[in-house]
Amino acid sequence: MTAAQADLQAEFLEKPEEPRIDRPEVADGAALWRIARDSGQLDLNSSYSYLLWCRDFAGTSAVARSGPDGRPVGFVTAYLRPDRPRTLLVWQVAVDAGQRGRGLAARLLDGLTERVAAEHGVTAIETTITPGNTASERLFSSYARRHGAAVETEVLFERGQFPDGPHDPEVLYRIGPLSV
Repeated sequence: MTAAQADLQAEFLEKPEEPRIDRPEVADGAALWRIARDSGQLDLNSSYSYLLWCRDFAGTSAVARSGPDGRPVGFVTAYLRPDRPRTLLVWQVAVDAGQRGRGLAARLLDGLTERVAAEHGVTAIETTITPGNTASERLFSSYARRHGAAVETEVLFERGQFPDGPHDPEVLYRIGPLSV
């Protein structure tokens, strides 16, 4: 073995194991709340809502777990639209700062939609993104390309519709039909 091969082998062996994608559990709610809070991008919901989300929408959400203790390092919360049960509305996507830049958000989104498509026949996803959130715009645009789907956008909620002060508009992204 050459020195270069040994270096590559050592680098490979030192790489941490990829986080595994799983369904969230109620016990994950506090960690999801902390990841959302620390993201600096998301509207932070109450800690109670993350606990409920992990209980009531675990089947349409995903968590990335890392290490032997399986601690959450990223998540996607989503639900099936009641009036469009084949459409998955992605509520929030967040990744722990130490895990960013590794494609984990894309893996979470792909894994979740693959599972929900198989279980519920989902053919489209929707999400809202505030203007200027380029990370989310890139995540969902690349998702659409990977899945051979069209993207349509329109303003869903105008700035003045939010009762709690200044809030950027929320732009709805419709992605579909999916080839999951």
